[in-house]
Amino acid sequence: METIFQTEMMVRDYECDIQGIVNNSVYQNYLEHCRHEFLHEMGINFTQMHEEGVDAVVTKVELEYKFPLMPRDEFVVKLGMHKQGRVRFVFDQAIYRKSDEKLILEGQVTGVLTRAGRPVAPDVFDRLFISKGWTF
Repeated sequence: METIFQTEMMVRDYECDIQGIVNNSVYQNYLEHCRHEFLHEMGINFTQMHEEGVDAVVTKVELEYKFPLMPRDEFVVKLGMHKQGRVRFVFDQAIYRKSDEKLILEGQVTGVLTRAGRPVAPDVFDRLFISKGWTF
């Protein structure tokens, strides 16, 4: 995975289950926060897109849990991105614990942009990647 963005976070106590580790569902929140921070940083505004009739929709999430995080662990969420076919885009993501750079989770989140409920080409991402000189 080629990392094009990353953000740092810390586990909050209430995100942990009775076993004292981060609940599996919370990791999706971490990944989503990273994606939203990336899009915000790149100037992509979900509200504006929605007002223009375009919505981003997650269609598939694949996660592979490697090792748990615990309360107050600091971690880094890394993000890469690629296109899949004509309309799908995939966020490649990974979480690493900061203290020892241990891989915690690897995942892929697939999405599409829709207009009136129909998938459309992700032109906004095409333009972004071209402007940054990234491969998409």
